[in-house]
Amino acid sequence: MKKLKIDRRNFLKASALAGGAVIAVNLVKERTGRAYGAAKDSKDEITIPATRVPVVAEADVVVIGGGPGGFGAALRAARMGAKTILVEKYEIPGGVHTSGLQGSAWKRVGGIHAELMQKFADTGCIYVATEKTLPDWAGNPLSHYEACLKPGSAFSNSTFNPEKGGAVMARMLEEAGVKSMYGTTFVDAVVKSGAGDDTITEVIVENASGRQGIRGKVFVDGSGTAEVVARAGAPFVRGGGPQPPTAAWDGQNRPVPGGLLWIMAGIDFSEVVLYQKKENDPTLNKLISAAKKAGDIPPDLYRPRMSGKCVYGNSYIGHPTLDMSPVQGPGTFIFWQNVPYEWGLHMDDKAEDATRAAMAMRQFVDAEAGFLKKYVPGFEKAFITDVGRYVGIRDGRHPLGEYVFSLDDALTGRRFPDAVTKPMTKSFFWDCGQNHTFEVPYRCFLPKKIGNLLLTGASMSFTYDTIFMVMREFHWCTLTGEIAGFAAARSVEQKISPKKLAWSEPLF
Repeated sequence: MKKLKIDRRNFLKASALAGGAVIAVNLVKERTGRAYGAAKDSKDEITIPATRVPVVAEADVVVIGGGPGGFGAALRAARMGAKTILVEKYEIPGGVHTSGLQGSAWKRVGGIHAELMQKFADTGCIYVATEKTLPDWAGNPLSHYEACLKPGSAFSNSTFNPEKGGAVMARMLEEAGVKSMYGTTFVDAVVKSGAGDDTITEVIVENASGRQGIRGKVFVDGSGTAEVVARAGAPFVRGGGPQPPTAAWDGQNRPVPGGLLWIMAGIDFSEVVLYQKKENDPTLNKLISAAKKAGDIPPDLYRPRMSGKCVYGNSYIGHPTLDMSPVQGPGTFIFWQNVPYEWGLHMDDKAEDATRAAMAMRQFVDAEAGFLKKYVPGFEKAFITDVGRYVGIRDGRHPLGEYVFSLDDALTGRRFPDAVTKPMTKSFFWDCGQNHTFEVPYRCFLPKKIGNLLLTGASMSFTYDTIFMVMREFHWCTLTGEIAGFAAARSVEQKISPKKLAWSEPLF
């Protein structure tokens, strides 16, 4: 049985259970300030006696992570009659779009995503900005989404209120009969070896009640960073890779940088535009230079972009200017605060990197807000209303599945006999926004080595460049989650492994 890291509190709690189900585990490398009296411990590790963890719940389908992918998976599985548990470390589902504030309400792709967007609209959750409500926004270099449009172009930018949207999602899960465990962190997986693939029998989680076990038949990794894959011992590739050949690449494989989102209200954007035109300073470089010279902003806040035509992830490499988008209502905008690309932080698997990013991004938010109020016309009365609960990760672990979907698969429109949807069309940053039509095979949902685990969202079996281009946004993550939930429920119904499930026609 797999070695896990459990503290003595759970051992005592589990020992007191009369006849309750428990998981026996061995304890290794547990750092703690408590004195356990372990003998002959080395300087850098201690040994804690074997203990037992109570199994507090059991389900047909256990979903780890309540972001768009996990939400779609849990909702679909439950609606198909599978007893379903959802584990989410924050207090609401939705991931970076609720807890992280992004709230993207763009085009509907059908299924649960279309239903969710309609519920958002019905509950007054969606705010739409257009060329009529926000003149001079299209083509403005400060715009996150519409900067590439010609000035004066028509546009429609839809967002949903993150807090209200999270409440809507939670209610949908509850109505479907999903048992949601919020404020609960996934810790580890208990894996049983098999003649072929191994099997996850339980996952270990931790919350206010301590460490607990959850038993399941099929598990879904909706963590966004392949946490379950890593803990279960399935193979994966660490995040990061080279930029395209057109970029000024220095040979280092760095992850696409993560970012922290924050919201500011009380902004008079018409005054910002008046300044841009009057001073011929569309990117606010004159103001930025003045603030840097005065020492009012740190040097890493606004950085030169990498060179090269259509550099992959151009918006995420460096911000010479503001990066903002309308949200929630007039005068309110969301801002992107991205980790400097050159730092090369692996926030998904290195605690020091995660801490550095969290601290630096909070400092950047404070510095940028101060700069805006002091230097930029139209921001004099502005104020921060929200800061995301965490720094989002765009490029974490990439599981090696039964098929690894590549950028070439998407660019060449490769077809697959086990395609999960009809051909999809999407534009990519990589080649200047060109549209490409492609299919994704069911095998991308199936990690190697583990037989009862399904992948979804940003944790699917894609190469590092392709996951960013193809399946990272809210609508695609929700769609892949629904597909994973369908596969999980159908596998339970047929009493087979997800890898033995026949997939011969698209679900959508």
